Amino acid sequence: MRDFHKPGRSAVLSTNGMCATSHPLAAKTAVQILESGGNAMDAAIAGAVLLGICEPQMTGIGGDCFVLFTPPGSDEVKALNGSGRAPAAIDGDALRAKGDVIAPYSADAVSIPGAVDAFCRLSKDWGKIGLKSILAPAIHYAEAGVPVAPRVASDWAQAVDNLSGHARDLFLMNGAAPAQGEIFRAPGQAKVLREIAMNGRDAFYEGDIAEDMVDTLRAQGGTHTLDDFANTACDYTDPISGGYSGLDLYEHPPNGQGATAILLLNILKHFDIAGMDPWGAERAHIEAEATKLAYNARNRFLADPDHMTRLDHMTAPETAAKLAALIDPTKAMPGNVPGAEAVHKDTIYITVVDKDRMCVSLIYSVFHSFGSGIASDKYGILFQNRGAGFTLEQGHPNEVGPGKRPMHTIIPAMLKKDGKAIMPFGVMGGQYQSTGHARFVSNITDFDLSPQAAMDAPRCFAEGDVLNVETGYSDAVRQALSDLGHNVQTPETAIGGSQAILLHENGVLEGGSDPRKDGCAIGY
Repeated sequence: MRDFHKPGRSAVLSTNGMCATSHPLAAKTAVQILESGGNAMDAAIAGAVLLGICEPQMTGIGGDCFVLFTPPGSDEVKALNGSGRAPAAIDGDALRAKGDVIAPYSADAVSIPGAVDAFCRLSKDWGKIGLKSILAPAIHYAEAGVPVAPRVASDWAQAVDNLSGHARDLFLMNGAAPAQGEIFRAPGQAKVLREIAMNGRDAFYEGDIAEDMVDTLRAQGGTHTLDDFANTACDYTDPISGGYSGLDLYEHPPNGQGATAILLLNILKHFDIAGMDPWGAERAHIEAEATKLAYNARNRFLADPDHMTRLDHMTAPETAAKLAALIDPTKAMPGNVPGAEAVHKDTIYITVVDKDRMCVSLIYSVFHSFGSGIASDKYGILFQNRGAGFTLEQGHPNEVGPGKRPMHTIIPAMLKKDGKAIMPFGVMGGQYQSTGHARFVSNITDFDLSPQAAMDAPRCFAEGDVLNVETGYSDAVRQALSDLGHNVQTPETAIGGSQAILLHENGVLEGGSDPRKDGCAIGY
């Protein structure tokens, strides 16, 4: 139980259904969908699409998604890959001639948006109320407008320079980011959503809307074609899983980075995390070192599943054991993790649970803040820059190529215990997400924290040669980490965000929502 003398959030409890996400309007909308007869899939899609209006710097219909879910009355975890592909005419040699990396705020970085196809497919296969009802709230708010929330305003102000051309007219007000409480509208996107509601996925991937997107991208040097959009198709796939302290963590398989979270937990098993001070330097150090090793593996192996062969190696217990042996409890290793090569041969989030206990764990993103910074000329569809997730290294499994899916940072998750699905959850925050999943699971299992307390707790994240440490850690811990050789810095914004819903055996749902974001959990 939390200390009620201190600031914090109480858990949200209900019995019929619940949504937890990063903006109150989206959570409210999802619960209204449940109350009006929709199921968890209907509610998750409705809330997610609305988040593209409430948090346009984070997500939108020009982006991708990944989904884990359990059907009503079942504990089987199903997965759907709603990530788009590179254009068929993309040319790695031409991109290498431009530089060492794909320019993130250019048409070269724009992969085909996959989320709309995924939402339409999931609505058809698993929803109850149809696209017209699902998309009606987002259409309303896109036209009427949404007051800009505090965290959104902060993120928006930091990303102004990411926007270019027409996108600056659409997403800035008098050349500046909107302030908290100003009204943001997206009438062009409302028109697009209305067409999708009436005519399904073909309204987006063919015809006038697709022509607007292709014409805009080609005018900026992109190789995109109408066929690229028309051929976009999501895929059902099989989740991957790993165990930790009596729980089974289910992740979406590559091209997402879920395997990295499984590897991280496998490494942490070799240390007595539960015996450490949860907010002390020892745990932060071990987690930072494990993160460096796990992300090194991610960068070597993860790619379009049709182009990678080392997934089993990455999640194997013996791989984690060899990596754990490289960790020195008394000294930080550099960001390039020397010795790891000898072992290796080679983000918005929304979760909904309904009265039938269908669980949906959905993550949906445009990658960088405001994605590529490019918006379509006619309808104002903001394009993701997921193509920046490719490498230009020749022969690498994640090398850019025609029709390939890039490695993604966004990952939904689901926890099971004794074969029963007990908690859909997710952690936003770009690169942090795999470490965030591992820390969340460890907080719950090693330190017996509630979902809300596990989110409230301070975070740190090793990214390259920097250890970002939130202000929730004490000065003594920060100094101890510096003494171990870490380059300790305070991140400009809080690290990530998270949401979760715990299914108790007595039928009660317990929701948690990260205070680092504007959102909440709402139940009924």
